[in-house]
Order: sequence, then C-alpha cells, then structure tokens
Amino acid sequence: MSRGPGASKLCLLSSLPDQRIGEKVRFLGCVTAYNTGTACLTLGHVYPKDTNVLVSVNIELVLETLRPGLARVGEWLNIIGYVIDGPADDAETTRSVGAHVQALMVWSTGPLDIQQYEREVEAGFL
Repeated sequence: MSRGPGASKLCLLSSLPDQRIGEKVRFLGCVTAYNTGTACLTLGHVYPKDTNVLVSVNIELVLETLRPGLARVGEWLNIIGYVIDGPADDAETTRSVGAHVQALMVWSTGPLDIQQYEREVEAGFL
C-alpha cells in the first residue's frame, strides 16, 4: 500500500519527450521564455550537443509560492512535475516544444557549473 506520491525520476531535459504521460520527473533547464497569459515557462538545455529540445512547464499550481525572478530568461531551474499532454488549443506551442510538464515544485539551481553537471551526467553519476 502506497503512503504517498511516488518518487520522481531524474531525467535530462532532452529525454522528456520520451517519457510517458503521467510520469513524475525531475530535471533542470534554462528559462528561454515565459508566457504570463498561460503561466507557462519554456525551458531548454542544449545537451547532449546537437539537441534542441524545448519543454513547456505549466507553473499555475506554484505561482503563489514562486520566488521573484525565477521566470526570468536565463535562469536555471530545477523542476519536479508530471509529464502531461500538450494543450489542444495551442497547436503552435505544441509543435515547437518536445514535452509538456505540470510543475509541482520549482526552485533555482543556485550557482551552477553547467559543464560540471554535464560531465557528471556523462560519467553516470546523475
């Protein structure tokens, strides 16, 4: 018998399109855009090289607790949330992003050495 929600699966942003709908994931990405009308962040991380996956992250559930400045372009964020279907009414956004996530938690990565993070991913430490 389960005593709460399951653990999240640590993923690279580039692997999110391969995750199944309903999967609880944790990943990091860099804010490339924020749509205040839909409360959706667009995140990217060009890793591995030559990937260009963008992920739309709906932050409606965490808007009231979101720290100021976290939606700024260029901010690196940690996200925990569920992979969801893209919105049916926004075909243009659905085509331009590889996955959609409903955020449960959003927080800053703080000081981040992205090259070190990528090396650790390559070495299998993450």
